[in-house]
Amino acid sequence: MSKTFSGKEVVKALRRIGFVVDHQRGSHIFMHNLERNISVVVPLHKEIKKGTLNNILKKVGITIDELKDLV
Repeated sequence: MSKTFSGKEVVKALRRIGFVVDHQRGSHIFMHNLERNISVVVPLHKEIKKGTLNNILKKVGITIDELKDLV
């Protein structure tokens, strides 16, 4: 994984594939996709750690390359 992603970039990409912001608690945004019934939590940090990003991508069902294209 060469590029790091911020929380804002991940939220922007998830919105493009149908996720909506459910609510926010502190620096974490809770997003939900009503069609697929998937919820995911995105930390609004300057840089999301590798493991956290991989877990988000696995849960959403996209690859790192697809995320790069969406951002």
